[in-house]
Amino acid sequence: MNTDEIISKLQKIKPYLQQEYVVKTAGLFGSCPSAMNNSFRSREFFVAAVIFLILSTNALLSAQSLSQSRQTREDPLRQMMFADSTRNGRPYAKDPHVIFFQQHYLMYYSIPPFGDSSNPVKGWGIGVARSKNLIDWERVGEIIPSQACDAKGLCAPCAIVIDGKVHLFYQTYGNREKDAICHATSTDGVSFDKNPSNPVFSPSGAWTCGRAIDAEVICLDGQCFMYYATRDPEFRIQMLGVAVAGADFSAGQWTNLSTEHPVLAPELSWEEDCIEGASLIRRNGKLYMFYAGAYNNRPQQIGVAVSDEGIRWTRLSDTPFLRNGAKGEWNHSESGHPHIFEAPDGRTFLFFQGNNDKGNTWYISNVEIFWSDKGPYMRHNNVK
Repeated sequence: MNTDEIISKLQKIKPYLQQEYVVKTAGLFGSCPSAMNNSFRSREFFVAAVIFLILSTNALLSAQSLSQSRQTREDPLRQMMFADSTRNGRPYAKDPHVIFFQQHYLMYYSIPPFGDSSNPVKGWGIGVARSKNLIDWERVGEIIPSQACDAKGLCAPCAIVIDGKVHLFYQTYGNREKDAICHATSTDGVSFDKNPSNPVFSPSGAWTCGRAIDAEVICLDGQCFMYYATRDPEFRIQMLGVAVAGADFSAGQWTNLSTEHPVLAPELSWEEDCIEGASLIRRNGKLYMFYAGAYNNRPQQIGVAVSDEGIRWTRLSDTPFLRNGAKGEWNHSESGHPHIFEAPDGRTFLFFQGNNDKGNTWYISNVEIFWSDKGPYMRHNNVK
């Protein structure tokens, strides 16, 4: 409502205001002329107060709307570019996964082994960063190996929030066919208690070598689906499978639904020998899977598939949804390992990793995703 509309509405109720407040003040002060004059001054003050309150309310609502928008993206022209150099002196952060928890955004990501071999912490770990706007991030912690199964390292996190608690799924590292998915929980999103039954899942079936990495967990209609990447028995082709569990995520509670074949395997030329890093979102009654095609720096690029029930998937296109950058751009070597994130205001952002030096450094960025009845799209074809 603008100022002219407010004045117009007040003009319509002016006679009522005059009558109402003259009667009320007359009743309070009797018929004394000075009291009546006070009543009219009260009426004029009341009208001014009404105008002030309406204008203030509209200003407050506008400020609240602007604040909510800024909490998601402070500046749509400023690009997120995050890396963690605490472990080896080089900017290095991979495999992003973001949640909104306790009024902050938390991002979990893979960090490499320490460059100093004398450091008592060995192997890959998981970093934790916090943000208020999805652009600027502050490193606030890390998760390190502490169980026999993750002694060589852990990485590739996936986080979901259930009943005020963060559930983190991650993979062991450095064990080839024996790498598996683990589980931990947290009440603050930074310090985690690992599931004593870890690892909680690895697949079976003649089509797989038994390895499970890159967990993605999404809960739908009372069940939680875990999408995982695995390789064929020759350890050459990377493919995706899916398992399901109820409320208990411990070992022995997951049922592998991909016992005969994968749910998605590389077929297109740009996917080469690898599909991994699945990330899911439900939109317009369908499930959309953002996935990484080709191994790192081949280049790895991002595709999208759609499904009604999460088992049978159809690619939206034969070409990548998000390509690697042109020569000289920060993501020339790859745009990979996607994570699709829906913010509290309903906007969606695609997080992904990239570099332009064949993996000597790794950065994480994001791009806003929009939706039509045909599925997701970007307003800019290139991410620079």
